[in-house]
Amino acid sequence: MTVARSPYEAALGDGLDRLHPRLRPYFAAVPAGSVGRGRGTFAVVGTPRRWLWPVLWVLGRQGVLFAVDRRDVPFRVENRPATAASGEVAVTAVRTFAFADGTRRMVDEIAARGDGLEDHLGHRRRWSARLRATVVDGALTMVSTSTALRLGPVRLGLPRAVAPRVTLHESYDESVGRQRVSVVLDSPALGRLYEYTGHFDYEVVADDPAPTDGPTAPAASTGPAGDDHPDRPHRRGPRP
Repeated sequence: MTVARSPYEAALGDGLDRLHPRLRPYFAAVPAGSVGRGRGTFAVVGTPRRWLWPVLWVLGRQGVLFAVDRRDVPFRVENRPATAASGEVAVTAVRTFAFADGTRRMVDEIAARGDGLEDHLGHRRRWSARLRATVVDGALTMVSTSTALRLGPVRLGLPRAVAPRVTLHESYDESVGRQRVSVVLDSPALGRLYEYTGHFDYEVVADDPAPTDGPTAPAASTGPAGDDHPDRPHRRGPRP
């Protein structure tokens, strides 16, 4: 059976062969009937900048980012093959964060876009970022070249002066024998706005029902939760 290329293969070509061997399964195509599953721990999730939390609370309800500042958060990720609305090859990802006060899910769909990638974020794919991917020393780095908000059929590009720069770095950490992921949002004027960074193990398996016992036991919180949990009553903003 012929396996379609992943969006990363479409964007990188033979650059995928330069990745560390333990990273290739994550970025290669997931065969039909299979799913890529990973489990690990994020050493840090969120931002200590509380003035950003009202915006992050809204984004959290959309499955994009969360109004939190946490440490040692267990998580799992599931990757499945897909086809984007544009017809391009894509992969959907669901990241489940086991916060102390409950689980929350971040969702996105990343698709090939010319010689780059486009990441559609959230349950309704309203937010997007176009990414440039490079492979250096066996690791993959993706940097945003533009970001946009979709309102109906219209894609509204965010001005560079206010758009955050997204940098994703995936590597294999030989010191712990696990895959490492780091995603950061930076502003030229304000510095670090948000991040999540951690280690995990990953494998491609038959697409049986996912386990229901959560990633691991919830981690201890280092601060109050944001109000982005979808099951909570609506609030006007985060807790003080």
